[in-house]
Amino acid sequence: MTYYLMLLVVAAGLAALAGAYRLFVGPTATDRVMGLDLLFAMAIIFCFIAAWLAQSMVYLDVTLGLALTGFVATLSWARFIQTQTISPSKASS
Repeated sequence: MTYYLMLLVVAAGLAALAGAYRLFVGPTATDRVMGLDLLFAMAIIFCFIAAWLAQSMVYLDVTLGLALTGFVATLSWARFIQTQTISPSKASS
């Protein structure tokens, strides 16, 4: 059981590193939003693992808060990107 848990933590850590790379280096704003979304997903997975190890339901409340924050952040960034791509076309017409 601990072998699979350790494998899950390593895989989630590698995915978090990939998300951080995409967040900081991403050439476009869309890449940065995808990186942020991936980091939120990895934070949720780490909270699930912490809840499993600690046998505590408190971490699940944190997980729910992270999921809601990630959802709102993704929607906000998507709306921002949409207004940035629409504004120049409106100005030229």
